[in-house]
Amino acid sequence: MTWGAWGKQFSTAEMEAMIQHCLSIGITTFDHADIYGGYTTEADFGKAFTASGVKREAIQLISKCGIKYISDNRNYKVKHYDYSKDYIIWSVEESLKHLQTDYVDLLLLHRPSPLMHPNEIAEAITILKKQGKIRDFGVSNFTTSQMDMVGLRMDIDVNQIEFSLTAHQAMHDGTLDYMFTNGIRPMAWSPLGSVFREDTEQTRRIHKQLGVLMDKYNATEDQLLLAWLLKHPSSITPVVGTTNKIRLQQAMEATKINLELEDWFLILVAAQGHKVP
Repeated sequence: MTWGAWGKQFSTAEMEAMIQHCLSIGITTFDHADIYGGYTTEADFGKAFTASGVKREAIQLISKCGIKYISDNRNYKVKHYDYSKDYIIWSVEESLKHLQTDYVDLLLLHRPSPLMHPNEIAEAITILKKQGKIRDFGVSNFTTSQMDMVGLRMDIDVNQIEFSLTAHQAMHDGTLDYMFTNGIRPMAWSPLGSVFREDTEQTRRIHKQLGVLMDKYNATEDQLLLAWLLKHPSSITPVVGTTNKIRLQQAMEATKINLELEDWFLILVAAQGHKVP
């Protein structure tokens, strides 16, 4: 999302260099959505990926569909959602054309719609899988009841949700429990939360506690935040949004940090501002 018009506005050469850097440090999955950059970022990435000469099987591409977003080339009256069979199929075919590939490894429904019908969604996903245009299917920002409804007709492989130390409701409202029980892999967008974006009583407590642990783990604050998230037994995959090459490398190194049990709870208590019940 941050590579194109909604972020760094990388040129084709800069985007190609970023792809190569990611691969060099072991990052092989790229998280897209049709709406990113006002429906432009997938096409920008597709040009850079083709120019890179990287083999398609060396990477995994994720895309999302369903949001009809007001932009220069989409003259909608209001931002809204469309999960009709025809629109899902059309959206995927547009993403494939823009990404210059024959398939995406994972397709997500971007946000739940009050008008979505599981049968219609299932028809579209079944067709796309049979045609080899998508490998796996998932959702994004879905509640447990919405996963139940859509999951009536097909398997859900992934739910991409907001989850971080400062937005950890999914750990308490049953969302992560549900996914763990049903074999649905959680992906976490904004995995660092508001720790570096806001100066609040909460973030000051968090910085203080992380500062105590940095020397112990020989780690940066953002690495400790990722390590905290990665320790959850549901096997959360963080969606890292930074375009800073050093921070990308540090994020990969965070996967090697195994927080001790009490340290994990010390960090949680710092975020909550009170002891656990």
